[in-house]
Amino acid sequence: MRSGLVERFGQGGYKAIVSVISLAGLVLIVVGFGKLQVMPAKNPELWIPPVWTRHLAFLLMLPAMILFVAAEVPCHIRTAVKHPMLAGIKIWATAHLLANGDLASILLFGSFLGYAIYDRISVKQRMVAPRPGPRSGGIRNDIIVVAIGLALYVFMLFIGHAWLIGVPLLPGWY
Repeated sequence: MRSGLVERFGQGGYKAIVSVISLAGLVLIVVGFGKLQVMPAKNPELWIPPVWTRHLAFLLMLPAMILFVAAEVPCHIRTAVKHPMLAGIKIWATAHLLANGDLASILLFGSFLGYAIYDRISVKQRMVAPRPGPRSGGIRNDIIVVAIGLALYVFMLFIGHAWLIGVPLLPGWY
C-alpha cells in the first residue's frame, strides 16, 4: 500500500499525507481525552495513585524526554538504545499509568504502552533496517541530546504540560 501511495503522490506527498493524518489523529486523541477529564461520571477513578507514584512519574519523564530527542539526533544514546522513540514512549506511558488511576488514562496510556511493546517486538522480528544516515555521533551530540531533553523536561514541568494538556504539574506555576 505504501509503495502505491508513494508512486502516486511522490515521497514528499506521501510523507505530507501521513503527517497530516497523524497530526489529526493526535489532536482527536488529546481532545477526546480532555473531554473525558471534565466528565467524572464518564471517566471513573479506578484507583487512587499514592503520592509516591507521581514522584516516580516525574523521575521517569526525564529519561523519556532525552530518548525522544535521541531518536532524532545521531548520538551514542541512539546507537545504544536502538529504538529510542519506542523506549521513550514505553517510559512515558508507564510514568503516566503510575500517576493516573482514571479509566481514560488507563485506556490512553495503556494503549500507547501496548503499541510501543508490540512495535518493538515487531521491529525486532522483521529485522527492519535502521533509518538511513548516521546512527552515532560524537560525545558533543550526546551532550546536545541530554541538554535539549533536559530543557524539554523543564519546559513541560513548569509550562508545557499545563499549556498543552491543561493539567499543571506544579501548582502555582503557569
